[in-house]
Amino acid sequence: MVFVWFIIAAIITVLAAIKLSTYADTIGEKSSLGGMVVGTIFLAGATSLPEVTTSVSAIVLDNPDIAVGNVFGSNMFNLLIIACFDLYFRKQQIFRHADHSHFFTASLGLLLAIVALLALTIRIDISFLNIGVDIWILITLYGFGVWYISKMSNKESKAPVPVADEEESAHDFSAIPLKTAIIGFIIAAVVIMGAGTLLTVSGDKIAVVTGLGSSFVGSFLIAATTSLPEAVSVLVALQLRNYNLAIGSILGSNLFNILILGASDIFYQKGSIISAVSSVHQITAAAVAILCVVVLYSLVRKPINSTFRYALPSIVLIALYFVSSYLIFVQ
Repeated sequence: MVFVWFIIAAIITVLAAIKLSTYADTIGEKSSLGGMVVGTIFLAGATSLPEVTTSVSAIVLDNPDIAVGNVFGSNMFNLLIIACFDLYFRKQQIFRHADHSHFFTASLGLLLAIVALLALTIRIDISFLNIGVDIWILITLYGFGVWYISKMSNKESKAPVPVADEEESAHDFSAIPLKTAIIGFIIAAVVIMGAGTLLTVSGDKIAVVTGLGSSFVGSFLIAATTSLPEAVSVLVALQLRNYNLAIGSILGSNLFNILILGASDIFYQKGSIISAVSSVHQITAAAVAILCVVVLYSLVRKPINSTFRYALPSIVLIALYFVSSYLIFVQ
């Protein structure tokens, strides 16, 4: 029965997150906060909401391994998403159309993954205002990095990618008033919070029933489920040929997920959450760092005519994801 509840919670999470993304896009389109950069932030925050509720609920259940595993596992799965779509749409060469600002976003993701890996290795159990020193370092780097990315994006100020008229009509936001979008966004957020809580409770029981362990369930099963909204959002963006939004939503979600560690640490009352979790999360953090390097290479390499040679980094990324998942499982 626990598996049935998990599947139901997963379906509700995905459906609610899709509506959340739609309303977020409308708010970004119709409010003064419009623009591709702000839209990407809205989309990244909206699709990352399942990770927020899941990680915080895990702390309430006194299971920090699921909370931390969900964050790093979601970042792994997000990079798998962009690699899979890049492989599927290889003839369009998604990364070749990417704006240069994505290089800074991916670099920040790599830096945060390396710092998180060091924190998981050194284990400094010192807290300030009930938040671990290591989490404060991650949040500070995140804040400075986002400020720097925004500054560099404003300097470059490139025009947004054009979208075909018939594709725009399929996603016409004019039919949804701004007030309706805001109310819908709040309702979807409440629904997804409930679904995320159910997802965590059932996932916690699955870890006990199957003996798979909280680290693996959090890093793989729950993380993959809560990242499905990102997959849907990326697919929609790619169908619209908005490659920057597709890549930005994934990289932005990975950055936003780091803040979830801070929220989780606030609720965790037994010290630094990083110091309390299993050492198996070092594998996940290291995997995220390695996958970020592959994405960085895809963003900076020169144009390639061969479709197979172009797709090689994505093939490597997918292979590394499953190798990392296997290593987490055997641990």
